[in-house]
Amino acid sequence: MEGYMALMIPILGILLGFFGVWTNHKEKVAKLQTKAVATETAEKAAQYASHIQRLEDRVQVLERIVTDRGYDIATQIEALRDQRRVDESGAGVPIGLNKERV
Repeated sequence: MEGYMALMIPILGILLGFFGVWTNHKEKVAKLQTKAVATETAEKAAQYASHIQRLEDRVQVLERIVTDRGYDIATQIEALRDQRRVDESGAGVPIGLNKERV
C-alpha cells in the first residue's frame, strides 16, 4: 500500500500540471474568441453607422427638394403623366404610316 501511495503522488503531480496547462489554454482560446467577436461586432456597428448616415443624407436631400420646390413637384409629375398618355396614344406617328406593320 505504501508503494502504491508513493507512486500516486508523482502521477497526481503530473496530472495537475497537465490540468493547469489545459486550463490556461482554454482561457487563452476564450479570450481570442471574445476578441474576435468584439472585432466583428465593431465592424458591423461601423457598417450600420455608415448605412444610417447614407439614409440620413438621402432624407435631407428629399426634405430640401420638398421644401425648396414646394408644390411645383406635383405639377411636374402631372406633366410627366400627360406626356406618357400622349406617347401611349400613338400621337406623333407620321401620316401614311400605320402603327402595325403587315
